[in-house]
Amino acid sequence: MANASGFFTPSVPHFRVKVRPLATAIGFSAKVVCFGNIEGADKHATSKSSIPRLVSKGCKLVGCGSAVPALEISNDELSQIVDTSDEWISVRTGIRRRRVLSGKDNLTTLAVEAARKALEMAKVDSDDLDLILLCTSTPEDLFGSAPQISKQLGCKTNPLSYDITAACSGFVLGLISAACHIRGGGFNNVLVIGADALSRYVDWTDRGTCILFGDAAGAVLVQGCNSEEDGLLGFDLHSDGNGQRHLNAGIRENESDNALDSNGSVFGFPPKPSSYSCIQMNGKEVFRFAVRCVPQSIESALQKAGLPASCIDWLLLHQANQRIIDAVATRLELPSERVISNLANYGNTSAASIPLALDEAVRSGKVKAGQTIATAGFGAGLTWGSAIVRWG
Repeated sequence: MANASGFFTPSVPHFRVKVRPLATAIGFSAKVVCFGNIEGADKHATSKSSIPRLVSKGCKLVGCGSAVPALEISNDELSQIVDTSDEWISVRTGIRRRRVLSGKDNLTTLAVEAARKALEMAKVDSDDLDLILLCTSTPEDLFGSAPQISKQLGCKTNPLSYDITAACSGFVLGLISAACHIRGGGFNNVLVIGADALSRYVDWTDRGTCILFGDAAGAVLVQGCNSEEDGLLGFDLHSDGNGQRHLNAGIRENESDNALDSNGSVFGFPPKPSSYSCIQMNGKEVFRFAVRCVPQSIESALQKAGLPASCIDWLLLHQANQRIIDAVATRLELPSERVISNLANYGNTSAASIPLALDEAVRSGKVKAGQTIATAGFGAGLTWGSAIVRWG
């Protein structure tokens, strides 16, 4: 199994016992992929490396796909319903347009389209899938939408399918979860989908948030391989519930005319119907959080992978704000020509943003097999995490 510091360790009942496995004694491959301490690290600090971890099975990214709604809304069109302008939005965010679900579009359909493209690129049949992970905070069913993706893909083997809710960090957490299932659970083909429709939870009269978000889906097929081909080189994951006040969409009670809602009961029973509020965000605080924690996380993941920043071929961050992307690239001393960004065309698509940008970069020939990508997600929770991966 893996811990949040990016180390894969044997499953043992004593979680704080430090284990130094002997590869020659148990027949594991001798490839060391990262170093680390199983003990906890200081809050927000990069983790120290001290104990070698051995990996007997690797995983690699072998296919990707994406899908977006048909309806495109430009900044100029948005300025017709809220007090803003193309210049105001683009200067502050880098966003020019976004896609929004409309008509008969739905998120599950987008996710299935992205999944099919990823399977086609990987040359894997849907019946060979062992697991489907849907990373989303906006499922079309309160209890999760992943099983519906399996159904619509026509999977006859009924693979395990479940949702992961971690907002804009969701896809990175999905990648790490896929690796855990492959390395520790014997799975071989894991489909990781990032899909969100935050347009449904935006207050379209609030120019501080409605300008930011768009809808999309992206998918990656993660496949088991031998340790020498391992494509997940290191990772780093964190969360801090103290920051929830800066970015949230909390549950709220709906107004109701039901007589039972005003029966004078001191117990407040039965409860009123509820729904989720629109997205509430303190943009300045989220910006400060991202430019502080994301570079630290990537540097920590690089340290565990045993790689310097100069080995990064591409920086692929969650597409939230171009100023955040530029600030992280500057901190890591990476030139703009090695930074992947499609934010201008799609806005912030939450868990979909990383696989969407990756798919476009792969299909355009920008990202090539064997290249190293530093990727990071960050957002509500607050949650953040990074992974150093090799494509193909």
